[in-house]
Amino acid sequence: MIDIIKKLFYPIIAILDFITKYFKTVVFLTIVYFFVSSSNQSTINGESFEMANLQKIELVGPILSVDKVMQQINEAKKNDNIKGVLLIVNSPGGAVAPSVELAYAIKELRELKPVVAYASGVMASGSYYASIWANKIIANPGAMIGSIGVIFQGTNVEELMETIGVKTQTVKVGKYKEVGTPTRAWADFEREELEKVINDTYDMFITDVANARKLKKENHTQFADAHIFTSGQAKEFGLVDEVSTLSFAQDEIIKLSKVKNPIWKKEDKFDKFLDKIMQEAVTNFSVLFTSGLKAY
Repeated sequence: MIDIIKKLFYPIIAILDFITKYFKTVVFLTIVYFFVSSSNQSTINGESFEMANLQKIELVGPILSVDKVMQQINEAKKNDNIKGVLLIVNSPGGAVAPSVELAYAIKELRELKPVVAYASGVMASGSYYASIWANKIIANPGAMIGSIGVIFQGTNVEELMETIGVKTQTVKVGKYKEVGTPTRAWADFEREELEKVINDTYDMFITDVANARKLKKENHTQFADAHIFTSGQAKEFGLVDEVSTLSFAQDEIIKLSKVKNPIWKKEDKFDKFLDKIMQEAVTNFSVLFTSGLKAY
């Protein structure tokens, strides 16, 4: 019984543990950062420097919220000094809607300036979707590519609720209003309703991949169907253009951008540190809440 209660309250415990671990550190570093920043501001403003003409954008971890990446893409679109973008991907995928949002943002960006997507570790499902409209997709020789598929997962905690003496009460209008409920097993008509959503989403996924990568949609069982590929296999099926290293990907975007003196936009180190902490938290929490429609 104690283990069951611990499991139920683990999300709350995990959040409190995160706050306890990192809150003081974040506050302290924020104060230090602003002191250092203000003391160096005059020096920075007084220096002459060349404007950055290339930008790296990282897509790392589960795709749940894409606000930061979308902001970087939009800034790259509006910045005329930026002539090319390197999207560095190491993500297992995630929710459908934000993955699609990223894909079409990259498509719009590509219309203005070249984009190279680089699979540094994992470029699967939603993160592959996000990358398909890049001018080129380059994969690290050890990367995993693919998993083009859709899944809807839900838990059935009916027995657990009976064990601890919890019952639900529901007032609803609409036959399908409880589709996906975790409080009981799904009825056949509810499962069929979910399958309609899954099938339509999968069709959208493979249609976009086929169009972006110039593949035949009717061959989706070969390049999609949630197959997981090595980089070499992914190249054989046309999912990536080259199998090589990060330096090769950097050279490719330099060539496509036609910049004579490549200068990469520098990311604020403090922002990067905060992003890393938050990404760890998001990764941990995403393991706990696995219900919902995903392009995993």
